[in-house]
Amino acid sequence: MGVLGRIERALEPARQVLTPILSDPRLLAAWALVVAVAVAVLWWDLRERNQALPSTMKGVWTLVVLYSGPFGLGIYWVAGRTQISRDSLWRRGLRSTAHCYSGCGAGEIVGIVLAQVILGLAVGWVAAVTFGFAYLFGFGLTVGPLLQEGVEFREAFVDALYSETPSITIMEVVAIGSDLLLAASAHVTDVLFWLALSLSLSLGFLAAVPVNVALVRFGVKEGMQNPAEMGDGGAQAAG
Repeated sequence: MGVLGRIERALEPARQVLTPILSDPRLLAAWALVVAVAVAVLWWDLRERNQALPSTMKGVWTLVVLYSGPFGLGIYWVAGRTQISRDSLWRRGLRSTAHCYSGCGAGEIVGIVLAQVILGLAVGWVAAVTFGFAYLFGFGLTVGPLLQEGVEFREAFVDALYSETPSITIMEVVAIGSDLLLAASAHVTDVLFWLALSLSLSLGFLAAVPVNVALVRFGVKEGMQNPAEMGDGGAQAAG
């Protein structure tokens, strides 16, 4: 038995427990409601208290909350608002992960739907195609802003290559692996397809946070700007 086979066998008990739970339509309905409320809270906060944030980051946080509901909203609350009391290495790492996550998540959804649902490819090809789309979207979300700032394409490409590849790789190995473990045979119309996808995206985020913290710590990437410097949030500290 190969390494992948041993890993799959070790995780089989988790799959047996989670698959029935993630196949419950009531859970999907409840999750959709919770996500809708989380997005509404985010948009209210952005409009009423955090208009100083750049439009790019407003879009990033919207995608993060759409993917991960209250978990994503919690990340925004402690690391993405102008009201944070002080910045820190971990907050910078969380913002950097969120930026990567917004693009990679969109790419993963496109890749999974295309490779698994539309084309019906074998599991190995689904993983490869999905990783390719996730990497492309995440990579593009880094290169694009650099080009807008006037950085030459070659410099932007190289910078994104070494600064984003480690975190994207870890994020997508965990996210795609857990999604295929739980829902490799699920169809887009199945409850399991969507709940497993949402769970796997959040697991990928968690796996990438320590990587991004390390990259920021050692200067491989700068991390996103301190949002407290974009507005007068100091008077309304959120911790």
